[in-house]
Amino acid sequence: MNVNELRQKSEAELTKELLDLRKAQFSLRMQLATQQLNNSSQLGKVRKDIARVKTIQRQKAGAK
Repeated sequence: MNVNELRQKSEAELTKELLDLRKAQFSLRMQLATQQLNNSSQLGKVRKDIARVKTIQRQKAGAK
């Protein structure tokens, strides 16, 4: 996920993106627990994407 793409999104779109990422993270954790996850690096990528979205949300909230 590109930071520039996130900065162009509205707050509602960022909130939806965060919700989607959290659902993906939950799904990956369940796959890990049931020994079905092939690529465990996906967990780290999703975690970092969540952090990016939250950072952009905070930046936009502070700019107002």
